[in-house]
Amino acid sequence: MRSLPHTLMAITLVPIVTLGYPASADAADPGESMFSFNGFGTLGVVHSSEHEADFIATDFEPNGAGYSRSWSASVDSLIGGQVTATLTPQLSAVLQLIAQQDYNNSYTPHVEWANLKYQFTPDFDARIGRMVMPTFLVSDSRKVGYGNPWVRPPTEVYSLNPITTLDGVDASYRLHLSEVTNTLQVNYGRNLSYRFPGDGTFDGKFVWGIFDNTEYGNTLLHLSYVDSTITLNSAAALFDAFRQFGPQGDAIASHYEVVDKPVTLLTIAASYDPGQWFAMAEWIRSRSDSFLGVTTGWYISGGYRIGKFTPYLTYAQVTERITSASGLNLSELPPYLAPAAAALDAGLSELLAARPVQYTSSIGVRWDFMRNFDLKVQLDRMNLGADSVGTLVNLQPGFQPGSTVYLFSAAVDFVF
Repeated sequence: MRSLPHTLMAITLVPIVTLGYPASADAADPGESMFSFNGFGTLGVVHSSEHEADFIATDFEPNGAGYSRSWSASVDSLIGGQVTATLTPQLSAVLQLIAQQDYNNSYTPHVEWANLKYQFTPDFDARIGRMVMPTFLVSDSRKVGYGNPWVRPPTEVYSLNPITTLDGVDASYRLHLSEVTNTLQVNYGRNLSYRFPGDGTFDGKFVWGIFDNTEYGNTLLHLSYVDSTITLNSAAALFDAFRQFGPQGDAIASHYEVVDKPVTLLTIAASYDPGQWFAMAEWIRSRSDSFLGVTTGWYISGGYRIGKFTPYLTYAQVTERITSASGLNLSELPPYLAPAAAALDAGLSELLAARPVQYTSSIGVRWDFMRNFDLKVQLDRMNLGADSVGTLVNLQPGFQPGSTVYLFSAAVDFVF
């Protein structure tokens, strides 16, 4: 099996090589068709030991493994296709569609990427349209299971930014310094409205980021910083109710609600892959002056290649900075309003407590059983923080926060 840094360049950076996106202006052959089509997919199943809540891989999935169904094929399964057009030696276009479980429990294909790229020089390019948001170490292969060592990227880190694309512009410049290659990328745009299960919507605007990849031999270092202004209406009804209590309630709502609030993401990641084995780690901090607060996630993972088999281990965790609910002062309210005010305070406390605290140990193995196909089996032990629901959803009355959940996952990944 090729080493991880090369996999990240040839497979995880899907549109560049595996799916036919020209790596440089010299890649286009005038004798070939200007169009190419390729695809990727995952067929997976997940079993959860927790029967009173669901495990999901992204915030856009309305249900998963556990309460909704003991064995779920919806958590990881997806299929994607991509058409690339090489319009000129410098100008190319890409359109990528993906079908996976979405917020309304359908599998309607959506546009993941749709952009034009102009290669000014072999080391400098710019794009406009919808493109990947390169927040993470494996952002480009986040939905291409074949390009990743695990069944899925660790949710403790990748759930902190479920938004995978940006509508806007970006530019990338690659600098060669002896044996070191440094690639600097900047972007600006917005995240169009995303729909969550129920009535939840997300909108991000004034999104800008700076990203840096440094490669030296078998070592890859990834740094990223993203700043945006977001609106998240999942708790709008709660804060509208607070506003009914006058200036005191309005102050509480303004402090905790996510309406045009700035959010920053800082990511530091690295991988080392000399060929026989690999190691990788990633750390992210999300910060918002709202009920989202400050959340930190990280993981460390490594594996050893034995022929076509790659056993691997991962440890991941997500924690939050504890925030106390600053609720209504009941002593300043008429007695007849006290029960309603207390209920709102309890709702705010529950909202803050719902932020994830989770520690996961994983063991798995990847088997590359034939060309462009792999089979992965993974076992996860998720320890939820005290009084935390972790990243679980669809909580039922019998669910116990702070419990331990076991997951068994199996997936077949492919590219074509």
